[in-house]
Amino acid sequence: MCGIGGFAGRFDESLLRRMNDAMEHRGPDDSGTFFDVASGVGLAHRRLSIIDLSPRGHQPMADVTGTATIVYNGEIYNYLELRAELVADGYRFQSDCDTEVLLNLYLRDGEKMMERLNGIYAFAIYDSRDDSMLVVRDGLGVKPLYYAETPGGFVFASEMKALLQEQSIPREIDRECVRHHLLYLWTPSPLTMLKAVRKLEPGHALRVRRSKVERRWRFYDLPFGEEFVDWPKGDAIVQVRKYLTRAVERQLVSDVPVGAFLSGGLDSSSVVALAQRAMGTERLQCFTIGFEDPRAEVEGMAEDLPYAQRVAEYLGVDLHTIYVGPEMVDELQNMVFHLDEPQADPAPINALFISRLARENGIKVLLSGAGGDDIFTGYRRHRALMIEPLWGWLPESARGHLSWAAKQVPPSNELQRRLSKAFRYADLDGDERIASYFQWIGADQLSSVFHPSLREEFESGPRSPVLRSLDELSGDIPKLNRMLYLEAKYFLADHNLNYVDKVSMAHGVEVRVPLLDPELISLVARMPLNYKQRGSVGKWVLRRAMEPYLPREVLYRGKTGFGAPLRNWLRNELAPLVDDVLSDGAIERRGLFSPAGVRDLVDGDRQQRHDASYTIFSMMCIELWCRMFIDKPTPSLN
Repeated sequence: MCGIGGFAGRFDESLLRRMNDAMEHRGPDDSGTFFDVASGVGLAHRRLSIIDLSPRGHQPMADVTGTATIVYNGEIYNYLELRAELVADGYRFQSDCDTEVLLNLYLRDGEKMMERLNGIYAFAIYDSRDDSMLVVRDGLGVKPLYYAETPGGFVFASEMKALLQEQSIPREIDRECVRHHLLYLWTPSPLTMLKAVRKLEPGHALRVRRSKVERRWRFYDLPFGEEFVDWPKGDAIVQVRKYLTRAVERQLVSDVPVGAFLSGGLDSSSVVALAQRAMGTERLQCFTIGFEDPRAEVEGMAEDLPYAQRVAEYLGVDLHTIYVGPEMVDELQNMVFHLDEPQADPAPINALFISRLARENGIKVLLSGAGGDDIFTGYRRHRALMIEPLWGWLPESARGHLSWAAKQVPPSNELQRRLSKAFRYADLDGDERIASYFQWIGADQLSSVFHPSLREEFESGPRSPVLRSLDELSGDIPKLNRMLYLEAKYFLADHNLNYVDKVSMAHGVEVRVPLLDPELISLVARMPLNYKQRGSVGKWVLRRAMEPYLPREVLYRGKTGFGAPLRNWLRNELAPLVDDVLSDGAIERRGLFSPAGVRDLVDGDRQQRHDASYTIFSMMCIELWCRMFIDKPTPSLN
């Protein structure tokens, strides 16, 4: 796992060094650059050594013929099978790493190479035969990649803070992105906070030639539109167990010790159980977090630690725990800086602490249960969607009254907040209602918050990328699979996977995600809906598949949040920071929001007239991000 960057065009070679310096945390073991004066192509790499720790794994790496040169971030889990094929076809190797497998696979298969890959990756290959560059991001978007097309040429990097070492990239805010961020708390790909910078979407590739993007295409799409297979229940359970076991075993391949996140929830516990079985007598090192702030439970985040301890004892793994309290708020600005994008969720702070603890214990690779809720179901919105038939038959006028009533429910406790959110958009139909489940605040409530110059722009602006992606799906795809498509395409890639990658790599730790194995995803996507969400029980088939390996109280415990007591923080420890970051002067200078609208929102939240904590936090993260990434010549925390 590493950090990559590069360019094609009229850029100074010194940019490569600056990119590497900005990504040192992603690859503390080694670094290198490649620069071809004639073509104007430059490549930069920071290395976190995981497979083939020798100097032979140094990047940028050229194949033995010197035809192609690669920079690569990720892991290819089927690289040994691919290597055997390539050797049989006469391709030569001078290392034992998966990087060289990618190079030779490209020389053999060209752009079709991605069809063969099982892994997490972002890479760029310069082909000297036609002075072109292939730039690729994995199908689920586990590894990040940002790029910009400028008058000087094409620039890319694993992190925005590395990309913005090129100061010619305009720092103009993408105002459409601001609206999406307040609606969802994250930014849907390919948008970023800067108009000039885009995320390469998951499962997409670019061909760059003569310093311009010549072609862009999608080589992988989530398979939620595939035809269902009427599996017998027993067969489905066995197949899920088989595919997940194979995914975990593949992802244990490493030349350094592998550990795991262990929250005590079903997803991480399943991964740990199968990893420990594969490791035999060697004890897996697991890491978790314990809260010393009793307010966490008030906000619907049940105590995970006793479940993590129960699983560790049951499976015979070692559990390392870091205990945190209200001092977590001191990490807020670090979180915003590391994430590269504003993300209004305190959960990354937890992952930051766990990654730091793992590295302190000599672990460079962690297995994670990320993705289980997005593939098998598990979020409350999945359950809410499945009970819509109980009230969805109501006429439009009645649903309008239901929506109005939901907005009147006072947000004084977790149950009332959930009820309000479940029916707030009851008046919407079809895909509009599916997308509304991802919103944290209604578009109507946002109107007064935005600066007057933005309000009219948003009312006539383009349709959301989230809704546009649903437009592309066949109309006969069931609602639940449409929602799961959005989960994986946006919420997973642009929120969960982004923060997991950024905060873990901030401490030089690679995170692998067995539940997002493409073969497993393809299997589960084709299963009947009630094998995933069965009444109020999410992940039904995964729970049944793991019954031989986990205690029942873990298998069938309810969904809990992985975060922190943000609502209480904003009204107490973070109140002075809220008043500073969202002061009238700060808001007027930025020109995105209305001082009066923001003040009314903050006051209403503090008086609990409405639940706007995450929207307030979103605006705070945007302003803090702007101070670090826009107001300074290059991104800086200080």
